[in-house]
Amino acid sequence: MDRGPGRQATAFAVLAAISVSHLLNDTIQAVLPAVYPLLKSSFALTFAQVGLMTATQQITSSLLQPLVGHLTDQRPAPYALVLGMTMTAIGIVWLSSAGSFPMLLVGAGLMGIGSAVFHPESSRVARMASGGRYGLAQSVFQVGGNVGSSLGPLIGAFLVVPRGQSSIAWCALLAMLAMAILWRVGGWYRARTRVRAIPESDDHPQVGLLGADKNVAWPITILCALIFSKYFYLASLTSYYTFYLITRFHLSVRTAELDLFVFLAAVAVGTVIGGPIGDRFGRKYVIWISIFGVCPFTLALPYANLFWTPILTVLIGLVLSSAFSAIVVYAQELLPGRIGLISGVFFGFAFGVAGIGAAVLGAIADRAGIELVYKVCAFLPLIGALAAFLPDDPQQRPVAA
Repeated sequence: MDRGPGRQATAFAVLAAISVSHLLNDTIQAVLPAVYPLLKSSFALTFAQVGLMTATQQITSSLLQPLVGHLTDQRPAPYALVLGMTMTAIGIVWLSSAGSFPMLLVGAGLMGIGSAVFHPESSRVARMASGGRYGLAQSVFQVGGNVGSSLGPLIGAFLVVPRGQSSIAWCALLAMLAMAILWRVGGWYRARTRVRAIPESDDHPQVGLLGADKNVAWPITILCALIFSKYFYLASLTSYYTFYLITRFHLSVRTAELDLFVFLAAVAVGTVIGGPIGDRFGRKYVIWISIFGVCPFTLALPYANLFWTPILTVLIGLVLSSAFSAIVVYAQELLPGRIGLISGVFFGFAFGVAGIGAAVLGAIADRAGIELVYKVCAFLPLIGALAAFLPDDPQQRPVAA
């Protein structure tokens, strides 16, 4: 991919640092759903209360992320990432010592605030370090988070479940390591913004995919619908997959956590694949195939036996996860110069949908059983057909200069 005149080379060291930080952040964030079976038993929670914990974490994050992105578009904040990780550390320590359901909600909310600060700014750093390879940079950044999310169930299975709720506090050590890395990244970010008069705008043209005078509301609406489909469905797996396996197949908590880890590892692999393929063949096609193409697997999952269930969830994770990097980069090119805002909106919307989805699906599980959740959600990827109506991206037609 031609980076254009004056384009700097891809800063792989910075991409690696921000990806590792994303790994550490999302490992901590994933501890919450990973310990749901323990908390449900200890506090006698309903599925609806479990869903409300996810909703508190995710909706808190989703509401703040666009605001954080907008503010940092106006005024760069190189060390905001360290502040966000500090809030995450406070949230995880609070969660480890909570003695009631309302206190659990406070801990979940604090973790959501930390995530709200981290994601839009770290996505901006990834784009700044991309050297024009935007899909690759977003995939490298995203895969750190996906790997971190997959590690959460392992921490739940081997650290928290055997030792109890108080052992969650050990995850604060991961936050401290992330703070040290992000302090160095903040120094690179600060030096880069000093050199450049406009931090982001010379990384891409100021005319989006549709040109300066065209309305971007329709493609943004389609992208939001696709995010809804993807993350509402993923909420059924990240929050309730362990309960589904325990209820339907009578697996132990540890075995169910390991199956969740395998699914989340597949999500990480799919994320790595999606960005570079989007750079090479076009992001529109990656988005379309990723979401709509997963339908056969989601429709078969509720009727699969124990042998096929993990296989289908791995296929779902691989295919469905390849879309998000492509969606974020596509949206950033629709509205150039608003990198933080777009990142905040799409990360925030994704988290909000996941949170609302977890709460709604928890209520369904309480009333009609956990198995119905997967029968209802199986049809959500059909929304992916809307991707056919997106305008072509730069790989298919040139952008106006």
